[in-house]
Amino acid sequence: MKTQIEKAKQNDVTHGSGNVFADLGFGSEAAELQVKAELTRQLHSRIKSLELTQTSAAGRLGISQPDVSKLMAGRHTGFSIERLMLLLNGLAVDVEIVLRPHKKRDAGPGLISVKEQVAI
Repeated sequence: MKTQIEKAKQNDVTHGSGNVFADLGFGSEAAELQVKAELTRQLHSRIKSLELTQTSAAGRLGISQPDVSKLMAGRHTGFSIERLMLLLNGLAVDVEIVLRPHKKRDAGPGLISVKEQVAI
């Protein structure tokens, strides 16, 4: 009989691409879904850090409390990237878009990412 370690060594490990949506086969939508997910995570984090209730967050953002609830649960369906960025602005978060050439000439599809800047 094989030990757990021997069994684990036999299993192939597939490393992710860094984008769970691409790994799940979402194709051309994967980059957009990843950005929306990260912006939604940032909204959740900001609402929590400001200690806002869903009702007060809704009033501040100009959206309904059920929409805030939806975003707090990580569901961004129905929100564009632009709208998510504007909601972050409504919570006093600056959003910056940086455009630059690929690091490698034949890099394939471009990189789209959201990075959080740590406050000093």
